[in-house]
Amino acid sequence: MASNQDDTHDASGSRNNVENEIKRGLTVMKSIIRARDKGEKFEVHWSAEDQLIEPNGSMLASYIGFLVRQHIPITCNNWRSPELKVGKEKIWSEIQRSFHIDESRQKYCIQLAGKRLRGFPSFLSNKFLKDEEGKFVEAERPMKYAEIISAEEWDNFVAKRRNEKFHEVSDKNRKRASKPAYPYKKGRTGYARLQQRILAEEKSDTTSLPEHVLWKAARVGKDVAVVEAVQNVYDECETLSQTLPSTEVQDCRSLLSRVLNVPEYSGRVRGKGFGVTPSSFYKKP
Repeated sequence: MASNQDDTHDASGSRNNVENEIKRGLTVMKSIIRARDKGEKFEVHWSAEDQLIEPNGSMLASYIGFLVRQHIPITCNNWRSPELKVGKEKIWSEIQRSFHIDESRQKYCIQLAGKRLRGFPSFLSNKFLKDEEGKFVEAERPMKYAEIISAEEWDNFVAKRRNEKFHEVSDKNRKRASKPAYPYKKGRTGYARLQQRILAEEKSDTTSLPEHVLWKAARVGKDVAVVEAVQNVYDECETLSQTLPSTEVQDCRSLLSRVLNVPEYSGRVRGKGFGVTPSSFYKKP
């Protein structure tokens, strides 16, 4: 089954990615503070499918990650919890202070915040609570993050991570994501920015790529080689697109989902990345 994630990493790779993201968040924060001091705000740009793109798309995404670490406890295990209402409001308020962004984008930004939240606790666990063999070790609260993690919060976090039921779920998810059939090969570049780059390189007037075209492009590495399994999926999508009525393609399952023979998750379009919904992707002009 294809992974839900844009990318899949091993523990060390994931740890490095999150650590780099933390550093980027701090760098972005400094830039934002300098802009605030000058009374400036950053413009935000969106794709035809309502995804964050450049310029300033990656800046806002990194800043949202920074705000999540500031305002949401690492013990959070339910992003929909009413207890997070104040924290979410602070995140949105801080975004509006530094970016020109419409109220209609609040839902997208808060959903992105929820996505960014998941990486930080895993990073803390892998870096501070486990040894090289993945076994738990006794660890004090990392002072590097003392400003955003209280002693009580850290103790609760450690207890939760040592819980046997948590281990069972974690191990199951890790095994499921460890060997993706069609690994994503564009690193931190998500589908939206990848699509933006491809369209710019092709100097195309098109505002969107078919999902199977973008899906294939996301699985081409630096050697520009296309794995046979990926090419086969693409070819099947091309063939199916010639025979399947467009109305049927829009009926819950995309071409890509049909060829991969996997269920389509509610509210998403496989091969288009975060933020694209069936209503935005299949909307009529």
